[in-house]
Amino acid sequence: MNAIKHFQFLLLVLLLFSCNTKPTADLLVYNASIYTIDSSFSKAEAMAIKDGKIIAVGKTDSLINAFEATEKLDAQGKFIYPGFIDAHCHFLAYGKGLQECDLTGTTSWNDILERLKTFAVQHPNGWLIGRGWDQNDWAIKNFPSNDSLNRLFPNRPVSLQRVDGHAVIVNQKAIELAGIKPGQTLTGGEIVTINGKLTGVLIDNATDLTELKIPTSTSDDLTKYLQDAEQKCFATGLTSVQDCGLDFKDVELVEKLYKQGRLSMRMYIMLSDKKANYEYLFAKGKIQTDQLTVNGFKLYADGALGSRGACLLNHYTDKPGHAGFLLKTKSYYDSILPIIAAKGFQACTHAIGDSANRTILGIYARALQGKQGRRWRIEHAQVVNENDFDLFGASQIIPSVQPTHATSDMYWAGDRLGTERIKGAYAYKRLLHQNGWLPLGTDFPVEDISTFKTFLAAVVRKDAKGFPDNGFQMENALSREEALRGMTIWAAKAAFEEHLKGSLEKGKLADFIMLNKDLMTCDEKEILLVQVIKTFVAGKKVYATQ
Repeated sequence: MNAIKHFQFLLLVLLLFSCNTKPTADLLVYNASIYTIDSSFSKAEAMAIKDGKIIAVGKTDSLINAFEATEKLDAQGKFIYPGFIDAHCHFLAYGKGLQECDLTGTTSWNDILERLKTFAVQHPNGWLIGRGWDQNDWAIKNFPSNDSLNRLFPNRPVSLQRVDGHAVIVNQKAIELAGIKPGQTLTGGEIVTINGKLTGVLIDNATDLTELKIPTSTSDDLTKYLQDAEQKCFATGLTSVQDCGLDFKDVELVEKLYKQGRLSMRMYIMLSDKKANYEYLFAKGKIQTDQLTVNGFKLYADGALGSRGACLLNHYTDKPGHAGFLLKTKSYYDSILPIIAAKGFQACTHAIGDSANRTILGIYARALQGKQGRRWRIEHAQVVNENDFDLFGASQIIPSVQPTHATSDMYWAGDRLGTERIKGAYAYKRLLHQNGWLPLGTDFPVEDISTFKTFLAAVVRKDAKGFPDNGFQMENALSREEALRGMTIWAAKAAFEEHLKGSLEKGKLADFIMLNKDLMTCDEKEILLVQVIKTFVAGKKVYATQ
């Protein structure tokens, strides 16, 4: 009898203990102002995280009482958002560019030469590589010639890429290595000459002629590029990036780095439009883990507006007789896109000019054959003819846009397009209405990596200088909520990842950032003063200012 009573007592103790034991969390964030970005755009005060995922979101008192946490973070009223997602960037290329001569913000050709001379002293061997110049920012807005490069660097090859990546200027040594001759022509590119003399300027596909002669980066080089890039991204609140156009060998390196714990930035990789990449993914199938998704291909329809490579329906207003060009024949897109559709992968095609957009929209519609929900994307959708906007919604084609393109280009885009055609350019609100959602990116390193410049350009339609006073084509400004969704849940949706990330909800990845100001309520003049205090990936801190 005593044994039975003893057993009953022990059982009661165990039951009472189990009733009083709280579930455990690895991290409890509380006293916060949390924008969950859920379907109702609700706010919360606290969230609990375990094994890299959110297990509860709610009030501070409720979650403190409900969970035992290994680590607690008192946000002290600070503002928490889902980690930002850049829906269109060149992450690996950005990291590579950090090792090269930075030509962004140069105000003249002489300015470039001075930077390059300094860089050459610091980097005395091999090719001289730089990126970021934009002749539209100079007093003399014509393309330069390479005479000065030839005098300064007669025996060392030089390649300087325009900010958009669609043009380079190279010196004579690089020209000789590539075997380029005056009068040489090619599809989808231009070798610029003046009076029969090579200037060193190569546009679009012509850039490949010298690019192929530049020594390839080693695995160690590429690793450094990725790791350097992710630190810069974490500092601006990015926890996921969509890298537009890598090769399958890059994917294999990224997978290796994830397994080794040497890379934390989550990536959606679009494979470049190359035979080897198609063969690789068609054989392997979709790749999707919490860290990496590979599910589609990046194609190019045309070049850039700034270098007049964008393909227009009518001639450039500031260059009569020239309307740009497609980078490949229409028959090529007509052949490859139905194959991508049949294999079930996503197509993401760069299209800037109104002719390029119309062409790709038509080919998309034929390739999809009415199949909805494929989320095929047009990257940039920059200039769209008045009669073509509805083609996006008709086939549920997703425009993937970069708001800072509008505020960078607005100084000269009207000169290229004229007063009527510019009305259909950078038309983000109209494009949003096509499908009810719109992913936002930066296109870095073409534009600044800053997520806050993206937000400013989307909502206020002004650049960092506060120009123009009343905003650029404000009829196409996005609301703050729309911009925030575009940088989080809609960006995730563009990569078929909205079930994993993009909002702070139970069951999703615990990727979040803490800001010192509230993007939803701060004055527009304070947007660029917002700072990322902390960045978390899978509930682990990867960046902090303090």
